[in-house]
Amino acid sequence: MDTGSHLLLGVSLAGLAYADPVVALHPEIAHAVMIGTMIGSVAPDFDTVVRLRGYAFYIRHHRGISHSIPALFLWPAVISGAIMLCSGLSHGWLSLFLWTLAAVMLHVGLDMCNTYGVQSLRPFSKAWVHLDILSIFEPFLFFLHLAGVVAWWLHASIAPGMLFGLIYAISGLYIVIRARQHRALIRLIKAHSGQKGLCHVFPQLSWFRWQYLLEGEQAFYTGMIERGRIMSGEVFSKQEKNDVIQATVGTDGVRAFLAFAQRVHVTCLELHDGYHVRWSDVRFWHGQKLPFGVDVRLDRELNVISCSLGWRKKVWEPPFV
Repeated sequence: MDTGSHLLLGVSLAGLAYADPVVALHPEIAHAVMIGTMIGSVAPDFDTVVRLRGYAFYIRHHRGISHSIPALFLWPAVISGAIMLCSGLSHGWLSLFLWTLAAVMLHVGLDMCNTYGVQSLRPFSKAWVHLDILSIFEPFLFFLHLAGVVAWWLHASIAPGMLFGLIYAISGLYIVIRARQHRALIRLIKAHSGQKGLCHVFPQLSWFRWQYLLEGEQAFYTGMIERGRIMSGEVFSKQEKNDVIQATVGTDGVRAFLAFAQRVHVTCLELHDGYHVRWSDVRFWHGQKLPFGVDVRLDRELNVISCSLGWRKKVWEPPFV
C-alpha cells in the first residue's frame, strides 16, 4: 500500500493495542507502542534508499529482503530495542515487540495483496507474491481507519481497544469480500474466454471496476470488467526471438527487469541507424499502453547505445501500483 495508508494503520494499530492490559494500564508503554507501530508500519519500505544505487538496483531489491521472513522479526527487534534504550523503559518490552511485530506483518501482508507484490518467502523462494485483491490505495480502508483515529483524538473517553477492534474486524471482512470477488471474476473470465492459460484480475479504485490479463498460447489478452460486464482490450503477442532482442538480454536493465517481470512482451523496431527494443510487463497495462519496462537502443552492429528501465508515464498517471 501507499506510505500514507501504512502510517495511518500504524496509528490505528496503536489504538488496538489498548486491548492489551499491559498497554492500557501503563501510559509510558502505550506511548512507546505508538512509536513502535508507526515506525514498524513503514520500516520495510526503508529499502527505498537503495534507489540511490540506480533504478535497476532498486527493482532488484525493493520489497525483497526488507519484506522477507527474517525481516518480519528483525525489524521489530531493532525498533523495540531502540525505543526501550532511548526511553529508559525497564518493563513492557514484550508488548512493545509484539505490537511492533504486528505492524511490520500488517505492512507486508497488505503489500502482498496488491499487484506489485513482495518477495515475502525469502530466503526460501525469490518468487514475487501478489494476490491482486487490493489497490495500492484503498479509499474504504483509508477513510475507515482515519475516522477511527479522528474519533479517538476528539473523544478522550472512548475505549480505543474496542473501537479499533471493530474497525480491524470490518477491515478483515472487507479484504475477504475483495478476495472472494477476485476469485469469482477469474472464473468469469475463464468461462467467457474458453482459454486455459493463467488469468490475472487486477483491482481499480472503484469496487466495481477491474482489469484482467489472460495468457493464451500465442498472446496476452487484456480487458476490463465493469459491474460484471466484460470489455475486451488490447492483444499483445508473446515474446519475439531474434538476434537483436538477444543482444539486449545482457544489459543490466533487462536482467533486472526479467528478474521482476512475469508476463513479458517484447518488440523490436528497426530504425535508420539501428534498432529499438522495447521490453514490457503486460501486468501493468493501461489503456493501449504498456507503461513499465525497458527501452534499449542499439546500433547496426548490435552494440548497446542506451538502456532505460522504469515507468513510461508521469507519477500522477495510472496505473497506480
